[in-house]
Amino acid sequence: MLHIREAIVVEGRYDKNTLSQVVDTLILETGGFQIFKNPEQMALLQRAAERRGLIVLTDSDGAGFVIRNRIKGAVPARYLKHAYIPDVYGKERRKRRPGKEGKLGVEGMPPDVLEQVLRRAGADFLDGDSLSVPSGPPLTKAGLSAAGLSGGPNSALRRQALLKRLALPEHMSANGLLAVLNGCYSREEAEEILKNS
Repeated sequence: MLHIREAIVVEGRYDKNTLSQVVDTLILETGGFQIFKNPEQMALLQRAAERRGLIVLTDSDGAGFVIRNRIKGAVPARYLKHAYIPDVYGKERRKRRPGKEGKLGVEGMPPDVLEQVLRRAGADFLDGDSLSVPSGPPLTKAGLSAAGLSGGPNSALRRQALLKRLALPEHMSANGLLAVLNGCYSREEAEEILKNS
């Protein structure tokens, strides 16, 4: 498993699933073209970019470039790195037919190709010593529960208030919030956020 500092944004959940088998970092989804309709999702991408940098890894088809350009227009260039997958024609196993342009997307790329494109993009790969940055084990769902943000009465309302305070998408699940707290904040910062929720 490769560890990198930057967060990575991909188009959808299948891309995220494939990438999570290669790298250990915060992986965010645009939901395809939903990124155009969801300012809160864009705010989340901007927050992740400011906190740790953001690598844009979209498919190599026309739709992927439209999404990439939307992100490029909303997030300052100093926080962005762009990873490009090669044009490989075929179809992903889960699909009945190839995509409109007949190219494989991120989900169809083998792990070694994904590693190569991340290295070419200039991803900051962390060595064993650098992994201690969060200073402590990551937060767990039990921590959210103890803070009253998951699994209890009014936890959804409390979580929504926290999401609003952090300028995160209002429909973010408890698991999504946990990923952001562990991925964008140090352990101490995340604990302080929970304490003040």
